[in-house]
Amino acid sequence: MTNIPQLSAKLLPTLPDSILRPTYDRSSLTPGIVHIGVGNFHRAHQSWYLHRLMQQGLAHDWAIIGAGVRHFDGQMRSTLAKQDYLTTLIELDPDGSSAEIVGSMIGYIPVEAGNTSLILQMADPAIRIVSLTVTEGGYYVNPITGGLDVSHVDIEHDRKHPERPCTAFGAIVAALQLRRASGIQAFACQSCDNLQGNGKVLRDTIVKLAALSDLGLAEWISAECTFPNSMIDCIVPATGSKERALALGFGIHDPVCVTHENFRQWVIEDKFCAGRPDWERVGANFSDNVHGHETQKIRILNAGHQVVANAAEVLGIKTICDAMNHRLIHAMFNKVARQEIVPQVRPVSGMAPDEYVSLIERRFLNSAVDDTTRRVAFDGSSRHPGFVLPTVRDALKNNGDFQGLALAEAAWARMCEGTREDATQIEPNDPFWEELSNLACAARDAPIRWLKRRQTYGDLALNPRFSNAFEQWLKVIYRDGMEAAIQQYMKGK
Repeated sequence: MTNIPQLSAKLLPTLPDSILRPTYDRSSLTPGIVHIGVGNFHRAHQSWYLHRLMQQGLAHDWAIIGAGVRHFDGQMRSTLAKQDYLTTLIELDPDGSSAEIVGSMIGYIPVEAGNTSLILQMADPAIRIVSLTVTEGGYYVNPITGGLDVSHVDIEHDRKHPERPCTAFGAIVAALQLRRASGIQAFACQSCDNLQGNGKVLRDTIVKLAALSDLGLAEWISAECTFPNSMIDCIVPATGSKERALALGFGIHDPVCVTHENFRQWVIEDKFCAGRPDWERVGANFSDNVHGHETQKIRILNAGHQVVANAAEVLGIKTICDAMNHRLIHAMFNKVARQEIVPQVRPVSGMAPDEYVSLIERRFLNSAVDDTTRRVAFDGSSRHPGFVLPTVRDALKNNGDFQGLALAEAAWARMCEGTREDATQIEPNDPFWEELSNLACAARDAPIRWLKRRQTYGDLALNPRFSNAFEQWLKVIYRDGMEAAIQQYMKGK
């Protein structure tokens, strides 16, 4: 326990002078954004950009109202309400960390069955943007068709009960229905999740869900709403006792403080039907080539994370920095990134792919960022098909190299078996952990069993070039160990 009072607006003047805090009058802010999914990333990213704009005396009519549709969101709401929706951000720099209090959020909608309060808030004409961070696995995508999974029980519920939906997307559709009926302009829907073409994915989800119950509404949404694509980039570790202790070291008691690396990037498509804050004044980049930026980021950073984290988890290495300080894992990351991923990535303005690899290498080596391999390896069933396998497919098509990526897939299968090489248990770390673990155990004797998970690999199991490489690496990992497999890969055998 600590005798430092929990962060609140009245405590801001008492904080040390070294801590940045809102210089604007938060009582005069009015809402313009509803954000669904108030996790660490949103508070370290979109919320921060808006806060910095407010510090310049701008965007005071764009404050954020937080929201959530899952039961655990209620705990975040309760905690943030106790501290007047303020968030402590701690920048993790090897040369010295710094703290800042962000004040751009001014409320949090009650989390309730049927989401009535959320729907009514989004129907308010003052709300001009509804944004989301619901994770890349939260869009109800059918893994076979790539479209909305209309058979999912949540989507079926929202089809039958559009006035009291259980999903964020159903709530958005219901709010847009109210706005249409009242003659109120539509809002822009902005995904902030790590998805290729996240705006398009969100558009398809919303329009198709609306069409299940009201074709006229779906047509109106398609014509009146905009869904800007965006690319977001900042490493934000989970908050635990170490992070809370860092905040206490600054004299701040904030149980939901957020740490982040000393790098941040936001590339956005400028398609906002009801206006937007001037985020470019605080470093956001508006571009017509979001796809190119996100391809570079997803395939190098996000796929690189999987290359590093799965092997490290099997070897019992707890953080990404420690994994990058492991000679073999670091070497594998460099070889996979430069020889296998970079040839399949087109350059974008400002940074060539090979330069981007060097940037990511430095970021992964940031010793101040206590980013766990467990966090990075979470939800591999979404991250591997989204981040790693697109490069495998391009390499197969273009006669490129993919041996290291096949090794990374084998490392994931080995991790999902559920034990490390030191015989300690790997706790469940995927929404489909039981299924993955069963497949991984079966794949120990018959590696092809792993690749037959169609929602992950599709037809890749039928491609002998890939399936043979995967089978070879998984056998080597089980026979000789992870380090021996990486050594063999580095030797080119």
